[in-house]
Amino acid sequence: MPSKKQATKLPTAGKAKEYSFFDDVYDVVRQIPKGRVTSYGAIAAYLGTKLSARMVGWAMNGAHNVQPKVPAQRVVNRNGMLTGKAHFATPTQMEELLKKDGVAVKNDTVVDFAKRFWDPAIELA
Repeated sequence: MPSKKQATKLPTAGKAKEYSFFDDVYDVVRQIPKGRVTSYGAIAAYLGTKLSARMVGWAMNGAHNVQPKVPAQRVVNRNGMLTGKAHFATPTQMEELLKKDGVAVKNDTVVDFAKRFWDPAIELA
């Protein structure tokens, strides 16, 4: 399991750049507006690694101690389910934070998921 602090050197325009996939994930998640949610897969696809939804999940698991804050509650699975809720301080914290954001949740699933879905590929284009 890679560490969020681990960086890979990638060449860019003749220079090496520090690169952290987790930091890229956090940058995307910080842009999700209140009242909206996205999926692990949508973030992965936006970052050009569409098969890395699970790695986005790992990033969200570690997001609770990152500064500036990352609104990890706004990332759910492709069906709108709160699959990441086990990684919050309490079993209900993810739902509580979503409700504070104005997102209704029923049976651990975002109500009107399609309406609330925020696609970074569209919104950040």
